[in-house]
Formats: sequence, structure tokens, C-alpha cells
Amino acid sequence: MTNKQITLAKTTVFLLALVPFSLLLFRGLNDELGANPIETITNTTGIWTLRFLVITLAITPLRRLTRQAILIRFRRMLGLFTFFYASLHFLTYIWLDQYFDWPFIVEDIAEHPYIIVGFTTFLILLSMAVTSPKFMIRKMGKNWKNLHRLVYLAAFLGATHFIWQVKSDIREPLLYFALFSILMLLRIPAVQKRTPLLTGWFRSVKA
Repeated sequence: MTNKQITLAKTTVFLLALVPFSLLLFRGLNDELGANPIETITNTTGIWTLRFLVITLAITPLRRLTRQAILIRFRRMLGLFTFFYASLHFLTYIWLDQYFDWPFIVEDIAEHPYIIVGFTTFLILLSMAVTSPKFMIRKMGKNWKNLHRLVYLAAFLGATHFIWQVKSDIREPLLYFALFSILMLLRIPAVQKRTPLLTGWFRSVKA
């Protein structure tokens, strides 16, 4: 791909990633968030955080499978959108739900395990977002990779947070658990050695 094509592709992905936020904002401005708007915003932003996390973690396996190195160019942007929706989720809780009542927020976090898990997930994503610029990668060296490996911990904690929240129908949270497990397995060297076989199968299907 040429630089112009890459720029166009990145712009397209950027705009598509904003669609969930735009739709949520549109619904809010038109009073279409249902009987419990705060719950709707909380659930929507939380689910899109997990979805973008899945997409971000899938980039490296897809690159190996398809041998399309260009996919890596999109990983950082998708990771930052994961943090963007996680920030909206967190902001909804501390602002719209708790009105920045910090003593109560601290008490609420301490008393509810699912909030502790969610807050821990947010802190991990925050640390990765802050260290995502290229100068931070150079500055941190090997420590950068060690820190960003925590993304899988964030993924499983996020899915756990989801399970605790829904309480009844846990099929969707379990789906995220399964996806994160598969993506983590694909990082194991023994599994990666079979990547050429998967690549050959993928190309035969594509042909």
C-alpha cells in the first residue's frame, strides 16, 4: 500500500471507531436512551471497550495468518480507542452515576469486587495509553513490552467485571472470555509454530 492509501485506510478506521460513540451521543441528544440512560451509557461503553480490546488483540494473529504486515499500523490506534471507550465507561460512573462524590466512590469501590476489578482494568489500560507514544517506547526499552503484556490481564479482568455486572445471562461475557483465551493461546510459541499451516489453509480458502 502507498502512504496515501495507508492514510486513507487509517482515516476510515478512525471514523468507523467513532460510530458507536456518535450513535450513543445522538441517542442521548434525542432522549432515546431508555428509562435508565446512565445504565444504557455504562453498558454500551463497557461492551465497546471489550470489543475494541478483542479487535486490538486480534491484529497480531491476523498479521501472522494473512502475512499482511500493514495490519500492525492500525494496532496502536485501535488500542487507544479501547482506552477511549474505557474512559467513557469510567467517567460515566464517577460523573453521571456518582457526581464526583469521592468519599462514596472510594467506599463503593472497596465494598464491591466487580468495581475493584473494573477499576484495575482501567488503570492497566491507562498505563498502556500513557506509554503508547514512540518516545515512551524508546525510553522504557524492554520494560515497555513487559508493561504492555498486561493487556491480557486487562482483557480477562474486563470480562470478569462484565460477568459480575450482568449476574443472570452470562453468555456474552463468556464469549469474550473464549475470544481472549484463543488470542492468548495464539501467543504460545508451540501454537505459533503451526501458523504456517494455518496461513496455507487461509490462502487456499481465499483462493
